[in-house]
Parts: sequence; C-alpha cells; structure tokens
Amino acid sequence: MFEATRLTFYYAVTPIHMGAGSAIGAIDNPIQREVHTQHPMFSGSGIKGALRHHFARAWPRNGARANALIERIFGPETNSSDYAGALSLSDAQLVLLPVRALKGAFVYATCSLALARLRRLADLAEVKVDWEIPPVTQTALTAGEKLLARGCLVLESFEFSAQVNTQVKKIAEWLSTHAFHSVNSFFAEKLRDDLVLLSDTDFAHFARHAMVVEPHVRINDESGTADDGGLFYTENVPPESLLAGLAQASVERFKKGEKPAELMDANKILDVVFDGAGQDKPGIGRGRPLQIGADATSGRGLVLVKVLRKETEL
Repeated sequence: MFEATRLTFYYAVTPIHMGAGSAIGAIDNPIQREVHTQHPMFSGSGIKGALRHHFARAWPRNGARANALIERIFGPETNSSDYAGALSLSDAQLVLLPVRALKGAFVYATCSLALARLRRLADLAEVKVDWEIPPVTQTALTAGEKLLARGCLVLESFEFSAQVNTQVKKIAEWLSTHAFHSVNSFFAEKLRDDLVLLSDTDFAHFARHAMVVEPHVRINDESGTADDGGLFYTENVPPESLLAGLAQASVERFKKGEKPAELMDANKILDVVFDGAGQDKPGIGRGRPLQIGADATSGRGLVLVKVLRKETEL
C-alpha cells in the first residue's frame, strides 16, 4: 500500500496536550496514553490533522477553494469517499522523557522497551542503527559521569546506583546526531552526557507520574474573580520529550475517471510535506515548529519534526 517510509522524530519545545477526551482520576483533561504501557503518545490522526491545518495556512490559496496540493496529499476536504489521501502517519511513541535530576537540572531518560520500539521503527523505515541495547537490572546506566555523585544517580526523590555504559554513550551519540535539529544544538550536546537508561518498570513510573499538570481557573466576567466550580486540571507532555513514529506515502490517489496528467510518487509527497519541495516556504522537517494538540493560544503544542530517509535515498 505504501511505497515510501521514513522515520520521524517529534521533539517537544513547549508542553504538549494531545487530549484523551475523558477523565477518570483527579486530572480533568488527561493526555493520550498507550493502553498497554501507559506511555504518553501522539495519535497519528492528530498529527495528520495538525499538518493539514499548518499547510492550509502556509501554502498559497488556489482560487476560491483550498490549495489543490493539500487535497492531492491529504485527500478531499468534502466528499472523502471520492479518493483517499496519499500520506499516512503512525502514532508517535515515547523515546526520551525529561526527568528532574539532582545534577544537570534534568536527564533524558529512556528504557529498553522504548529503545527496542525505536529500533523496530528504524528497521521498518530502513534506517541504519549501529547500537545495541544493554541489559538493565537494578541499576541505571548513563552516558557520562557528570550526573553521578559517589556512584549514585538522583532522579526526583529516588536514588539509583548507576554506572557509565559505552553502549548508552553510543545510543546518545546516535540520537543526538539523528533526532535533533541544529536549532536544538545545546540540547543535542546535553543528551550526549545526560542520557540515562532505566529499567522498564522505573521508566514507566516516571512516564506515568512526571507529566506537567497545570491548574486552570475560569474567571467570572462580571466580578473578575475565580468562578465557583471553575477549577480544572490539564495534563501535558513536558517540553524536551522526544517521540518517534513513521511517515508513509503511496502514489497520489485520484477520483475514478479523473486521473491527473501527472501523479506525484510516494517520495515526492514526503519531500513536499517535510522538505517543502517545490514550495515557497520550507517544509516542517526543516526546523520550523509545528503546532499539535490543544491550547495553541496558550503557547502549547510546539514540536520540532526531524525525518530520516533510508540510505538508498540519501
């Protein structure tokens, strides 16, 4: 079905609220989470909708209707049964999570499960990965010594016995090179020393309880004070988080009996979306922020998108 696949990274610049739409506990507006891991995620449908909205404003209009290029890539805005869009985006899975640390302000935490899933995505996109995942038992493994105090690593209120591991250093180097834009150079360098590999269990705890939770108060228009019953809590994925997914494309689709003179192939579609090929403005894969999720007017939802091609396309 899809002729081109690329590995796609999403780096959170601000808190991100991709809402789950329902609340069970004390948080009124929880984020999207995977059922089986409880890791935060970005749904592919939400990312695709954000991309369509972004390009509807970034690309020039075509007469009285929305830009025809958008409909060629994403499908028709109305009469969706006429033909399908040619672009597909998978759900984004958690790779790195910022966790408050005693030294270095925060670390980039990950686990064997998150790295194994990243390797699988890389394999599907035919992106070469030159690192292995070291086993983690009761200790934490780090990329460098800067985070350690007498052989211990302190994250939030927890103390871990930790040691430097060469494979973790190699993973940090690969992610720093391949997942970060040049505008994120400071954080790319920080990752080289501050990557921490935790056990799946310990990482799951932080993935569940280390999110940004913001209280919101509704203001009464007449009194200018807090409205009764207007307090609610919104959960966000913290800035400096890194997630990964797949961007896939097929040859351009068309309505039955209306085949265009020239069809865009799958790689051309991905080039247009992520590199801005043939457009006046660069694509969102060139270090320009993309807004996803809710609360855009509150400065939420900015991510940097980095896309990796397979070696045969370089």
